[in-house]
Amino acid sequence: MPDTCTCGATLPPDARFCHICGKPQRDEPVMHAAAEQAAPPPVIAAPPPVAISALSVNFHNPVAVRVGLMMAAIASLLSCMPYLSLGFFIWWVSAGFFSVYVYRRRTGQLLTVGSGLRLGWITGVLTFVMMTVLFTMTLLPLSLSKGGLAGVYRDQLRNMPMSDPNMQQALKIFETPAGLAAMIGFTLAFLFALIILLCAAGGALGAKIGGRD
Repeated sequence: MPDTCTCGATLPPDARFCHICGKPQRDEPVMHAAAEQAAPPPVIAAPPPVAISALSVNFHNPVAVRVGLMMAAIASLLSCMPYLSLGFFIWWVSAGFFSVYVYRRRTGQLLTVGSGLRLGWITGVLTFVMMTVLFTMTLLPLSLSKGGLAGVYRDQLRNMPMSDPNMQQALKIFETPAGLAAMIGFTLAFLFALIILLCAAGGALGAKIGGRD
């Protein structure tokens, strides 16, 4: 460091500036105060999306069971109401059809025709159970009446033309408990097949219209 400035002034030792002209006497790094920016938090990569497979439509699917139960209850009640029971086949087809619609609204899952058929089958099974309960509740008072259930059937058959040999044979069937039980079993089997067929057809139709092939 020079002892004198260029202006001729004598400088004291370790002088940084000239006390006469103010000229710097040595080079110093200029410190720029820069605000430290906080380090951004480490970016954690999101896990890859897990493909969620659609639930199979069966009795292990709680949504399918709840939807089928709701539609079965509505169809069963409508089938037993006066003036509406004549269109029972419409209610059973509609039960399968709207089961697919409600299931799609709740899950966002588009059903194939096969899945719609299975959902309609579930609805049909539940509808048959409810119809059997209602059928039993209807027959219970009749069985306690005079003559029992067999007497009621015999009275209905007697009101028909009895010249037909088939009517005479049917009347004899109800004379025995075994024949009465067989007739009730045949009626329930026919009802089961009809309900399952119509509800499954409605489910397949609903999937065909609003689902995917």
